[in-house]
Amino acid sequence: MRSKRLNRRDFFGRSWGLMGAAGLLSASESQGALRPQAQERRSTAIRRPERYDDSFIFQRKPFTWPGGKTLALWIIPNVEVWQFDSPAGAAISPNTANRVPDVINYSWRDYGIRVGLWRIADVLDAAGVRATVALNSMVCDVFPKAVEEMKKRGWEFMGHGMTNSWNLANIPTSEEREVIQTTLRTIQRATGKRPRGWLGPGLTETFNTLDLLAEEEIVYVGDWNSADQPFAMKVNKGKLFAIPYGMDINDMSLINRLGYTGEQYLRALMDQFDTLYAESQKTPRVMGIPLHPFLTGQPWRTPYLKKAIAHFQQHDRVWFATGSEIADAYQRIQS
Repeated sequence: MRSKRLNRRDFFGRSWGLMGAAGLLSASESQGALRPQAQERRSTAIRRPERYDDSFIFQRKPFTWPGGKTLALWIIPNVEVWQFDSPAGAAISPNTANRVPDVINYSWRDYGIRVGLWRIADVLDAAGVRATVALNSMVCDVFPKAVEEMKKRGWEFMGHGMTNSWNLANIPTSEEREVIQTTLRTIQRATGKRPRGWLGPGLTETFNTLDLLAEEEIVYVGDWNSADQPFAMKVNKGKLFAIPYGMDINDMSLINRLGYTGEQYLRALMDQFDTLYAESQKTPRVMGIPLHPFLTGQPWRTPYLKKAIAHFQQHDRVWFATGSEIADAYQRIQS
């Protein structure tokens, strides 16, 4: 009898088949898809996520972070792995034909874990800052030595799916549950600790993701960037909090998509920090800094991260924290 446990090869085969079918459906029924959109535009009702209470920042209860700090800052390297026989993934050179193997882009991304991550690690080590790693669980299989090196530094690991060659969009609930469980189980086996946080690959979710994460006792998620403070998510079971991940200053957005220079990236980090730090004197804030080692880990970019951290450390109300530390502190404050 065939095991009910998800077979990874079958899983990716089915998943890519579903994605291809979805693309064909979208193209062939584009005219039909336009009609419901037009219908929605005429509606006077706005559908909200209904996953959190709506509140403006000035309505939030005053508090401080541990030690009287007012700005919590967490740094999130995205440590990922990709399928060599898939065209999916960030690109430095356009692959509009979806050619496979995509050697240019695959090797550029692979540089991140082979070299770039350790350049970032040196900067964080020198600054005495611990990272919160958004980890593809298949990294544990492919690069166990990398996981051991991150463990030595006391970095926290949160789930980031199995591989960034595939995301959670539009998959059946049973498969999504298996992806989440496999991700968490694999990371726990490799690190000795079950992840307490989650970042979806590509920050994707289904309508069921939050409930499935809460069932697995995930405490915080980085996908929802609709506030400068943590906030409670409404789930069927347990407690789950959103912690700002920092999408607007994500190096993927600024460097890879918008083409920022090192100086522009540094200016963006410092401006983000300076504004949040000033505002945090009235109402505490969170600043997340997402990093991709194949971007910020390049030799000419890492020095700007070092300069940014030096700027942050000149301010006394900054709390350098991990995702779990922020989530735990916020729960204590709100209880």
